[in-house]
Amino acid sequence: MEKDRLAAFSDGVIAVIITIMVLELKAPPGASLSALREATPVFLSYVLSFTYVAIYWNNHHHFFQLVSRVDGTLLWANLHLLFWLSLIPFTTSWLGEYPSSPIPTATYGAVLLLSAVAWYVLQAVIVREQGSNSALALALGRDVKGKVSPLFYLAGIVLAFIDARISDAIYVLVALMWLVPDRRIERAIPRS
Repeated sequence: MEKDRLAAFSDGVIAVIITIMVLELKAPPGASLSALREATPVFLSYVLSFTYVAIYWNNHHHFFQLVSRVDGTLLWANLHLLFWLSLIPFTTSWLGEYPSSPIPTATYGAVLLLSAVAWYVLQAVIVREQGSNSALALALGRDVKGKVSPLFYLAGIVLAFIDARISDAIYVLVALMWLVPDRRIERAIPRS
């Protein structure tokens, strides 16, 4: 299979995920500032989730510029990632409706954690297929951000039962860590 077909499918799924999230946004139940304030948690959960989906899309785009061949294992690893990303709209909606509740906050973190695990699996499949001396493997190096992020998600999941705001801050922190595209990968992409 050509990698362009896999990338196009992934782009489509990610576009649908974002579309579902934005369709969940409803206008405030009134025309006052207090009505707008009531809608703030839903809007903020959307912004955070949009940021996460954008980060995955951006990094997926960069990774697949370094992929030379796609096989069945890589297809399944990619679908595994898309599955967990497809749950983000559900958890975003739940978190937005119950922003200070531990179960929605922990569930949101669990989906972020499982998305990160799926990303790691996808990355490992690509590196295994292309070899430890491939451009991607060399660019990843020790991948500190990739190893630290799941630990932060785990902390966010546990801390949701103490104070959901701490978990939210952790989820925002991890998003901020990944907001700038990975320069190691960008440097490894051949210029045309």
